[in-house]
Amino acid sequence: MKEIAQALLKAQTEMSNPIKGSQNPFLKNKYADLNAVREAVIPTLNKHGITVLQPMQTVDGKNYVKTVLLHESGETIESLTEIIYSKQNDAQAQGSGITYARRYGLQSLVCVGADDDDGNNASKPQKDAKKEYRNEVKAPVQSEIDKDLKIAIDDLENANDVDSVKFIWDTYGKLQSNSYFVKAVKLKKQSFADGTK
Repeated sequence: MKEIAQALLKAQTEMSNPIKGSQNPFLKNKYADLNAVREAVIPTLNKHGITVLQPMQTVDGKNYVKTVLLHESGETIESLTEIIYSKQNDAQAQGSGITYARRYGLQSLVCVGADDDDGNNASKPQKDAKKEYRNEVKAPVQSEIDKDLKIAIDDLENANDVDSVKFIWDTYGKLQSNSYFVKAVKLKKQSFADGTK
């Protein structure tokens, strides 16, 4: 590990955190996407004889992205990041999960981008998401006359996954033009995307 350790030390002294150029459509905050992370670290790693590989791997029935730093000496450093996505047999959901795993796997292995807004929101405690949901959605709805809206909001609060949220959205189709209902659905979906539920 001597050669790659020395090369990685030199590379890290020249690296900076990636630029936050992408925007989260739900939270309206900026974060560094996979391309920004790659642009921030790969040229510097390559300069010091290190290439990055990110093949997928299955371990005990779970899918992972393996991030490998391969030095020209043949020495390697590697780590696994689990691929997590909300919907089985959905190529778009799986692609998003792979991209997410690649981004965080690379960031973590070379130790950049720890102040990422997107990551910070994903690590919020569960009670924060529920508090925001109640304050932003449920409280104003208490003054609404429409009983279906109150029932729909209660159902959303108890939803366990994104598929449940979609089912509720479809079930209460006549409420899809109601701003409270639309906001509740967006917040609930985002709570699953953030991992806060």
